[in-house]
Order: sequence, then structure tokens, then C-alpha cells
Amino acid sequence: MRPSSSGRRVGLLAFDGVMLLDLSGPAEVFVAANRQVPGAYETAVLTAAGGYFETSVGARMEAQPVLGSGSYDTVIVVGSALPAIRFVTPELVAATLDLSRRTRRLASICTGAFVLAEAGLLDGRVATTHWKYTEDLARRYPRISVKHDAIYVRDELTYSSGGASAGIDLALALVEEDHGVEVAQAVARDLLVYLQRGGGQSQFSPSARVKVTESHVVRRVTDHVRANPQLSHTVRSMASFANVSERQLTRLFRDELANTPASYVADVRFGIACDWLRAGSSVAEAAAAAGFSSSEMMRRAFLARLGCSPRAFRNEARAADATRLGRSARGQRPVHPGGDANRGIPVVRGAGASSPVR
Repeated sequence: MRPSSSGRRVGLLAFDGVMLLDLSGPAEVFVAANRQVPGAYETAVLTAAGGYFETSVGARMEAQPVLGSGSYDTVIVVGSALPAIRFVTPELVAATLDLSRRTRRLASICTGAFVLAEAGLLDGRVATTHWKYTEDLARRYPRISVKHDAIYVRDELTYSSGGASAGIDLALALVEEDHGVEVAQAVARDLLVYLQRGGGQSQFSPSARVKVTESHVVRRVTDHVRANPQLSHTVRSMASFANVSERQLTRLFRDELANTPASYVADVRFGIACDWLRAGSSVAEAAAAAGFSSSEMMRRAFLARLGCSPRAFRNEARAADATRLGRSARGQRPVHPGGDANRGIPVVRGAGASSPVR
């Protein structure tokens, strides 16, 4: 790839208790992008006052202070598993407001949305956060139109994403905006992640929705199918794998999953194919990854389930993502002239922390 003439500055705003993956995931995307387009991005980890901060895993990292750090192309406020009332401090909100006035685009990862919201930067906008905290966000900040199950959302030059790995999807989308789909796909392959889940896609992929069971026998078989969709999974081969009779396996599937073994395999393959097509893979690649014997067999499955071909499904998904993203943001002035801090409705202590692990 040709070197970038001027690197885009990306600031990642952190704090004590930050979720490490919320910080490191997007940062690694920009670092990997530099391997494709040398000099494409210059990343900086920031905190309100600078110095050392502690991450969710106990590791201490050093950051630059926000004050005097210059202007940015992109500022990303990362999230935490801590309750919002513990990490959304006046100092963090003030730092976010300061940065918002000197960046072209502004984003949040997971509960970082609470920081943008408290700064008034999401008023009148569409936004999302981790699905566990969307109700808290909507209740505390009624001026925000909260999307409860989006991987990431763009509203003009303001972005927000779900938790943890969704930050990687958002970062890939930003790379695609800046350098095109081929670079974004190369980065995803480098990091061994999906080429890109669209922002409007559910935080749960179709293949992740396939029902699982606690039964040892059935769970062992379903895990085997999901891990190896390319194998020829017949009732006989699955029963042999589990060391049970075909009749017993069929009965266990019916009792545990309300499904047959063959239908379960078909559901898994269809879900995986959808994931790959949404990520921009070719029909042949998706068919091979999902374990279909041929592209034609996958086409028949899509026609039976959706009434459209795999190619039409992929094109529609990509067109929808392109429409949501838009392609006109590049070169616009900073969209964040500021906001009014502390505009949230007070929330009960512990809100936004229904679980400490995402």
C-alpha cells in the first residue's frame, strides 16, 4: 500500500478502571492499519490529567494529559465495567468537552457513551452502548435516541458502539471510511476477526443465536458442529461422535433443543453464512466457511429461508451499511463545538453495572 501523506491523529481517552479491551481493541486496529498504509494513523492514549492509570486487569499504563495535546482527527472515549457513577467524573467530562472542540469525529466504546451523554454531546442524537446498559442510558438521558441492539451507530460525525469487541467493529468502520474497504478487510484478516460486522447488525450474530443446551451429550455435539461446520454432519456421524445411538441422539435433540440434529446443522450453517456475507465475503467463501457442499446448495437454502439469493443478501447488507455510514463526512469541520456538561438525570447508584463482566 502507498504511504499516507499525513497521518490521522487518534486520541483514546482513558481513566482508572477502564476496560482494557475497550482500549486495546480499537488501538490495535489503527496500529494494524499502519501496516497496510504506513503512517495512516498516529495514536495517543490520554487521560484528563496524564500520568499512570489502572486498567480492568490491574495493569498500569501511562498516558498523555488532555491539556495541550493538540487537535485530532478522531477521539474515542472508552468504557468500563464499573458503574457509571464511579467513573463518569467531572474531570473526565470536562476533558471530553475539551477534546470535542478539537476533533473532527467523536466516538465512544461501550459505557464511554455515558461520558459523552453527561457532556451533552449525544443530546438529540442516536447512540448505543453495551446491551446491558442501554436501558440505563435511555432512562438517564431521555434526549438520546438509544439503539438497544446495534453493534455501532453513526449520527453524522458522532459514533458509539456496543461493548468490548464491538469497539473493534467500529474501528474497522472508521478505517474503511478513511482508506476503503480493501484496507479494512486486510486489517481484519491481520487481526483474525470478522472482516466487518455492519453497524446495524445485532450485537448477537445469527450463529450466536442458535440455541445451546446444558445436556452434556447434546452440548458436546453442538459444540462439535459449530466448531467444524465444514464436516459432513449426518445423524449417524454425530451419534458416533457422542457415542450414543442415532435414536437416542434424535430424542435428546428433540427434548433439549426442540429440533432435529439435521435441522440444527442447517441452522448453524445458515447463520455462519449470513455472518460471512455481511462481512463482505464472496458467495463461494461463505459457502465453504459454513460447510455447504456447494454455492448452489447455499443459494437454495437462502431462497427457502429468505426468498433471496446469497448475493442479493450480501449486496443488500453492504448497501444498508454504506447508507448508514455515508461517504460525505471526510473533510467536514469539527462537528462538536461543545456541549453542556452534567445534563443527565441522576441515576440510582450501581445503575449501568448489572454485571461486572461483559
